[in-house]
Amino acid sequence: MAATQLTASTVSAKGFASFEGLRQSSVNISSFSTLKQNGLSLRSFRGLVVKAATVVTPKYTALKPLGDRVLLKIKTAEEKTTGGILLPTTAQTKPQGGEVVAVGEGRTIGKSKVDISVKTGTQVVYSKYAGTEVEFNGSNHLILKEDDIVGILDTDDVKDMKPLNDRVLIKVAVAEDKTSGGLLLMEASKEKPSIGTVIAVGPGPLDEEGNRKPLSVAPGNTVLYSKYAGNDFKGSDGSDYIALRASDVMAILS
Repeated sequence: MAATQLTASTVSAKGFASFEGLRQSSVNISSFSTLKQNGLSLRSFRGLVVKAATVVTPKYTALKPLGDRVLLKIKTAEEKTTGGILLPTTAQTKPQGGEVVAVGEGRTIGKSKVDISVKTGTQVVYSKYAGTEVEFNGSNHLILKEDDIVGILDTDDVKDMKPLNDRVLIKVAVAEDKTSGGLLLMEASKEKPSIGTVIAVGPGPLDEEGNRKPLSVAPGNTVLYSKYAGNDFKGSDGSDYIALRASDVMAILS
């Protein structure tokens, strides 16, 4: 990274960074409300223009995240289907992966200094609605908290994901194709299962002293989990996977 550093708080619709040269994305009524709550006005942002994307102007040559934040270069969205059909922009799958390009200095828990657990160059998967998108050096980036990173993924297959912190990767059980009476179910009518097999688990959350607490589930466990929790993924073999927090696992089945 270049020597010049852009040291400012995260730019988001929930809390703007008050420095010149940023153009905020997706400003809505709640965004303006947040400005008033923070005692700020648009006059505080000279050079700020409401556009479709948040942009760091070319005069800045580096962007350094603060605290437990991480800067990712977002993976490009797929423009074609596996069959080669060109997708319109509205139909392109929003990427949930990217490469770590910069990390903050970490955080303090109790008396312990805890470093960011991912390094620059690492390929990661993150929560779908996490962070703030920033266009920087001609590419789309995302600033987010380390805890919003779901796991490390060095391949193109989600089954190889290494969950971080208290995350668990589960292979979802196959939905029933028929009713108890033998009627064939349409895809949209199939009940979304909340049962699956644990594929991988993270190292566990940090306690008040900065030590890792092991999770209560392990690879191979069949578990019941909260129906609307986590992030859904599709494996290369067509199987469904979900990555969620261990606290969203309700029971181990046997």
